[in-house]
Amino acid sequence: MDNERALLGGAAVVVVAALLTAAVVPGAVAPPDDDPVRPGPVRVVDADIATGEITGQTAELDLFATLEHRGNPAKNVTVRFEATDAESGLLVAEDVVTAGDLTADRERRVSTTLTVPREGGYELTGVVYRNGTRVDEFSRRVSGVGALTPPYAESNVSFVDDPVLEPVTVSIVDASEERTTLELGGWLTAVGPSEADSLSVTFVVRQAESNVVAARTSVDAGGLGEGRSETVTTEVSVPSEYNYYVDAILTRDGVIVDTAGGVVNLDPTETIDRDERRQEVEFNASDFDRDGRRPDQATETGETAAQTPGFGPAVAVIALLGAGLLARRRR
Repeated sequence: MDNERALLGGAAVVVVAALLTAAVVPGAVAPPDDDPVRPGPVRVVDADIATGEITGQTAELDLFATLEHRGNPAKNVTVRFEATDAESGLLVAEDVVTAGDLTADRERRVSTTLTVPREGGYELTGVVYRNGTRVDEFSRRVSGVGALTPPYAESNVSFVDDPVLEPVTVSIVDASEERTTLELGGWLTAVGPSEADSLSVTFVVRQAESNVVAARTSVDAGGLGEGRSETVTTEVSVPSEYNYYVDAILTRDGVIVDTAGGVVNLDPTETIDRDERRQEVEFNASDFDRDGRRPDQATETGETAAQTPGFGPAVAVIALLGAGLLARRRR
């Protein structure tokens, strides 16, 4: 009897220990079939930028991101695209694109279009989420968005851009004490067929000190042959003994497509210079730049090994059966 009681007591200790382990240790009782499978890694391997529709006030930036997926399936993958003003840091545009569930070892390309004001520069970022968790991100920077030309302002003709040749010329045709007649010229060059019926150059002559417009006139500028340069001229009369700024404005169907400037010194006591440095601004996009953080990685084989399950209720049952059989044999 003492042996049976000892065996039954030992079995009871095993049962209590198994139940305490199941209650205290997380995952101690877990069927192998319910083990969670770690999702495969998702990362950005490339990002591109293209320009879309350009208007007078806005510019469309087309963003493309290439996602690489390896290993186990990754569910509910999304990419959040943002455009932030490079100077103010304010968020200008954003969009969330759904890539869905990624199940194969391959790349997937997602894209969106963000509309931003046609000025300045922007920081473009993309953040990749997997089931709501951030796993990777990238950034690109664009500058000179204001240099993007809307279709209505495009022209094959422009003022000559030459380090020696001035785009605007001024010569004196006739002079008296009261009035001076000036011949104004504008050098134009054509990189393609010109719009013969829609181009014109407007000359505006402004008194240097007061900025008052002393004369204004326009002249047709169409018919310029492709690849050729020539000058268009006209005459104006202005009060003598003043200095003037000359503005030349090239328009097509009433839309300004290019400008240039010059000066004329008629005041014998002083002269002026057109101290204007024209800095060409071009649209530019930086290289693809990931954030440098290491994305989550699966195991080297690309799959996650199942965890070893803990003690289950079967351990307690086996212990009881073993104790009962042993006690029966001792009878």
